[in-house]
Amino acid sequence: MSAVSLRLPEYLHEQVRVLAEREKISINQLITLAVAEKVAVLLAEDQIRMRAKNASRAKFLAALSKVPSTEPAPEDRFE
Repeated sequence: MSAVSLRLPEYLHEQVRVLAEREKISINQLITLAVAEKVAVLLAEDQIRMRAKNASRAKFLAALSKVPSTEPAPEDRFE
């Protein structure tokens, strides 16, 4: 594991401290979780972009045409 020196504005540091205390975890754990979440989002965006390059509207429409045109089950309906 590596160590990183991080400079935060006072107001942000205070918010992090309060949130970490509320979650009953250390500031280090909260920041690690926040960075992990952000990295996951950015990597997912990259993956979606890569898959979108291989997308085909014709294939999508062909797959969509195979979906039966029926009413949704009662539990799947929006009110």
